[in-house]
Amino acid sequence: MPWLPLLAIPFAAALSAGLILRLRPLLVRYALARPNARSSHTVPTPQGGGIAVVTALVTVSGLLAGAPEMGPREAWTWLAGGALVLAVLGAADDLRPLPALLRLAVQVAVVGVLVARLDGRLAPWAPLWLERGAATLAGVWFVNLTNFMDGLDWMTVAEIVPVSGALVLLGLFGPLPLLPTLVAAALLGALVGFAPFNRPVARLFLGDVGSLPVGLVTAWLLCQLALAGGFAAALLLPLTYLADASLTLAARAARGERVWEAHRGHYYQRATVNGLSVTGVVARVGAVNVALAGLAAATLIWPSPAVTVAALAAGAALVAVLLRRFARAPAPAALRS
Repeated sequence: MPWLPLLAIPFAAALSAGLILRLRPLLVRYALARPNARSSHTVPTPQGGGIAVVTALVTVSGLLAGAPEMGPREAWTWLAGGALVLAVLGAADDLRPLPALLRLAVQVAVVGVLVARLDGRLAPWAPLWLERGAATLAGVWFVNLTNFMDGLDWMTVAEIVPVSGALVLLGLFGPLPLLPTLVAAALLGALVGFAPFNRPVARLFLGDVGSLPVGLVTAWLLCQLALAGGFAAALLLPLTYLADASLTLAARAARGERVWEAHRGHYYQRATVNGLSVTGVVARVGAVNVALAGLAAATLIWPSPAVTVAALAAGAALVAVLLRRFARAPAPAALRS
């Protein structure tokens, strides 16, 4: 059994944490995120932790991808290149906001290149141009929703750690190929190294320099899972993110709001307004994501239409209950501290 990806987790965690310790004084000086219409924080906080996360992810996965059992490195090279391009884009946007059209154009180009190089078909019943076009739109949306959802301490950790952890297990014991398993392990480790600095109340934010490439890498990993026969699992794993961001965007568009502007209308943000603590929000998100990972695994362990439909329905119900709670119900008094 190929256990090499497990080495990536502690190495990436140590490198990520070590880089943060070295970089944080510079980020405090040059990269303070000041509260705005989207912010859940009230005091200036340094951002740019994504520099360490992306560096650890690319460095550790790149070193271990050279092992003979990993096979060709071409897919890793294109993915790492795309992640670095989005990291540079995000860093520039963190320092001085860029035009929305420029950001979108770069994202479409990066995602489009990765989609064009996919080895296999996601929807063999559809024309290739339609499949690739839909996959590009979905990838760009996932990159952006990861950025949108990174608006609360530990939110990205609560989402991507369960997803990447599940992908590692699906690589060790299931259908995910070895190279994506290694990338998932490096992503998991890099975020674990970042987590102590982002715990509520955060001393450091990920920033667009981190959220954009993390979204790209996660989307690529989910795509690899779908290509390996886990299409339903690839939908279930990020369902909390997909539902919160997509429903929020649809509601804002229906109200005629400028959907590209900063806001605090996401369900997880409304939950804090409704009295739930930041820790309470991310704990619930993390718990639901662990449950979604279990449902995703069920669709692969028992690959039948009945199990797949039941798992998708159960996942949708779990997320619906979570979002309804966030939108309407204040937390019990014991959870507000």
